[in-house]
Amino acid sequence: MTSSKADILFQPFHLNNLVLKNRIVMAPMTRSFATDGVPDETIAAYYQRRAEGDVGLILSEGTVINRPASRNDPKIPFFYGEKALAGWQRVIDHVHAAGGKMGPQLWHTGSVSSFLTDWVPDTEVESPSGLIAPGQPHGVAMSDEAIADTIAAFGQAAAEAKRLGFDVVEIHGAHGYLIDQFFWSGTNQRTDGYGGATLKQRARFASEVIKAMRKAVGPDFPLILRVSQWKQQDYAARLASTPEAMADWLVPLVDAGVNILHCSQRRFWEPEFPDIDGEGGLNFAGWAKKLTGATTISVGSVGLSSDFMGAFAGEDAKPASLDNLIERLERNEFDLIAVGRALLSDPDWAIKIRTGNHAALQDFTVDALKTLI
Repeated sequence: MTSSKADILFQPFHLNNLVLKNRIVMAPMTRSFATDGVPDETIAAYYQRRAEGDVGLILSEGTVINRPASRNDPKIPFFYGEKALAGWQRVIDHVHAAGGKMGPQLWHTGSVSSFLTDWVPDTEVESPSGLIAPGQPHGVAMSDEAIADTIAAFGQAAAEAKRLGFDVVEIHGAHGYLIDQFFWSGTNQRTDGYGGATLKQRARFASEVIKAMRKAVGPDFPLILRVSQWKQQDYAARLASTPEAMADWLVPLVDAGVNILHCSQRRFWEPEFPDIDGEGGLNFAGWAKKLTGATTISVGSVGLSSDFMGAFAGEDAKPASLDNLIERLERNEFDLIAVGRALLSDPDWAIKIRTGNHAALQDFTVDALKTLI
């Protein structure tokens, strides 16, 4: 791949008042370095280096809303409280000083335990039906009051992000965490208005979260929603097995106020519905864009030789071709591409791609997970 072939990656992107220098997004990646939930100077410098490395939009690691047991790791940062918010103010100031754009990813881990630590919260975890996976009880089912308080906490966190000067906010609605547990029939067995036989009915909780956040930030502030078919509880899980079901799921969320759908796949190049458009067909982000008209971000093992889940099994990875990515961007399949592990090991990844300096690209090594490079 020549640098000129990659030019499409470096075209500017505009949405409302958001202007990005290129189409590269730093994917949100849990780092677990926030002591007492507070992002410190080393975390601010970590994000600043990616801004200096020409990343168009940085999305933070998951940072949790103000709910009991909203995190499953003791060093996941908070997005509430005076000390944590002061830390996030430092982060966005560092990123803006380097010419970057950034948004926090707002998170509630629901009933999912982290496989990286044995730590457990000091209060019971909550989820739609007290399940971590189909038929597997864990924690408590959320009451109406708990649901209302959680929706309000998402709205408050969005308001704080705008007040601090962030450029966007992302909602984590994927990978089997709380919002996704409402989507998934296997973990949402509720018989009230937050449950239901259809995916459209089970999307009510997410829609109300989005509406609360939209009210908090106003009409022009960009909201991103990360969604996935797969769950960490079940890699083969699929919420929508047809385009019609996907439209029933995603269109109401866009109507509720989402501007950008961040469509998570384990491998971005895989077609979402190969029985319809073949092995070279649209991926998840491509179908989401086609069905909703929303801006989409694609993600999933970009720029490296192996699936990102291999990192948690101790697997390193080498740089890989971006030709398939370039082809999909050129046909306008999706709008932005999120890069994960490649940016963990190499803050200057985007500059090297832009200048064609591929020989200088770094391998991803699992040691990158142990420090803030």
